[in-house]
This record gives sequence, C-alpha cells and structure tokens, in this order.
Amino acid sequence: MALENNLRIYRSEDFAQMDKRYRTQLVNSMPGIKALNLVGTRGEDGAENLAVFNSIFHVGANPPYLGMVVRPDSVDRHTWQNIQATGSYTLNAVGADFYRKAHQTSARYEKGESEFLETGLLAVYRQGVVAPFVGESAIKMGLELQEFHRVECNGTIVVVGKVVYVELGEDLLFEDGAVDLVKADAVGSVGLDGYVSAAWLDRLSYAKPDKAATSILP
Repeated sequence: MALENNLRIYRSEDFAQMDKRYRTQLVNSMPGIKALNLVGTRGEDGAENLAVFNSIFHVGANPPYLGMVVRPDSVDRHTWQNIQATGSYTLNAVGADFYRKAHQTSARYEKGESEFLETGLLAVYRQGVVAPFVGESAIKMGLELQEFHRVECNGTIVVVGKVVYVELGEDLLFEDGAVDLVKADAVGSVGLDGYVSAAWLDRLSYAKPDKAATSILP
C-alpha cells in the first residue's frame, strides 16, 4: 500500500497481505450501494431458512430472470442446499422497519434452526411457491431455479432463477412499471454491515444521442 497526495493506492500484491476482515469490507463496499433482500427457502424436510443477500442482479426481463451470487459451498450453505433440493426460493425486499432482524439472519444458525423464528419475522406462503416469503416485506418475489454456474477462480456460485410470482402494493408502482423503492422504504446495503435508506434524485427519460434527457419523476 502506498500513500500519495493523501490517496491510498492498493495494487494486486497488497490485497494478499491485508487483514481478512479489512480486505472483505474494502472490496465489498467499493462497488457502492447494493439492493438488499432476504432469501427464503425450505428444505425437503420442511425446515424453513432465511438469509440476507446483497448480490441480486437483473439477468433478463422476458422471461424475467434474476441472478444471485452464493459463496462457495465448501462448507454448509443452507440457502443453496435448499434451492438445489426444491428448486424454489423467494426474494423479499428489506424495509427500514426490520433491517436489524434481516442483519441477524447472517448469524451462523445450525441447519434446521429457523431464522424466521429466531428473528421474529413472519413466514407466509403463496399458492404455487414452495418457499416461504417474509410477511413484513413490501416487495415479494417467488423464483424457480433455472441454472447455476460455478466461478472457477474462487468457487462462488452464480444462481439464475425465473420469477414466477410477484406481490407488491398498487401504490408502489409507477405507470411505466417501475417500482418505487423509496415509497416502499426499501433499505440498501454497503459492505458487510452498513444499511442506507433511499431518496429519489430523479428519473430521466430514455437517453437518445440527439436529445437531452428530461425528468420523468412525478
């Protein structure tokens, strides 16, 4: 690590020498604010599981696919094991009124222990979806496993799921289909332990080379 003009400069060789927690926080927080969701699953034995994830990303809209990164399964990964067993999982937006409970789901509970029960969050079910949803969540999505890909360089797993169920309030939708995450009071994630609320700066019209974008925020 070098210090130049009050700037910290890191190069490839510096990362291997860092404290593990420091390195994880640095690399995890640098990309910026991420969407935060609770992933609900259920094992073949019926045991419910809930875990907080900030690695959800858009894959496609027609059909609707979402991706998720799961850490290497060299140790037990209850969420991933349940998804493989049943093919079903849910994504539930984390709200400002229960982000502390969402954070608690990252604790290493034993397999078979329900994070719903441990945190006091409500497990609810919807027809056609095997996995449980979070009752408190304003935006609920049910997914079915489509495919997964193991990242060879570090063993993480990219999971792709098809959205088969969506539930959210009518007042959380703009006329063009965009979801109002600000009105939903959805929480974003920074690094491993940071939580932020959202506020609209603007929504802009579709960008075209010969025309300046204009505000479309109501």
